[in-house]
Amino acid sequence: MNQQQVLDQFRAAEALLEGHFILSSGLHSPVFLQCARVMMDATRAELLCGALAEKVKATIADSIDVVVSPAMGGVIVGYEVARQLGVPSMFVERVEGTFTFRRGFGLESGAKVLMVEDVVTTGLSSIECIKEITAQGGNVVAGASLIDRSNGTADIGVPLVSLAVIDAPSFDADNLPPELAATPGIKPGSRDLK
Repeated sequence: MNQQQVLDQFRAAEALLEGHFILSSGLHSPVFLQCARVMMDATRAELLCGALAEKVKATIADSIDVVVSPAMGGVIVGYEVARQLGVPSMFVERVEGTFTFRRGFGLESGAKVLMVEDVVTTGLSSIECIKEITAQGGNVVAGASLIDRSNGTADIGVPLVSLAVIDAPSFDADNLPPELAATPGIKPGSRDLK
């Protein structure tokens, strides 16, 4: 599956949005990728996550014991990639602002882990997820995402495999271009929800 086909799937799901968005990183952007809309169609989720699993297998030499994803956005993508790879899936979730394993999830010491996200922007959530995996004895062999909107500049500390790599601009709140500054931003992501 090539990059254009991936973006076509996002467009067909009405998940490639344009406007003024406040990302979970706090940055502002004229583009938002609403992966939840893409994942709500099981056939589309299977197609995209299957393509990502195949790309991981073709790119990463290490075997993978388990997939771990950051909640909330990575949960469905991580589950479906794990299913396609034939390995268990689990996720970390924020407890008082810090990613933590809960719900009886845990890693065997030295487990080879693929960290799976939906979209990578700055890489902050990926880095925080990897930190918790490592703290619990896991060995993160790579990260994977449906979309890398950093255009390949996000450094998560391990190789990152993505189905599509795009350059979706993002801006600090105090450095907005005029067209964004002229409209109020909306925050469609899940971070900081109470």
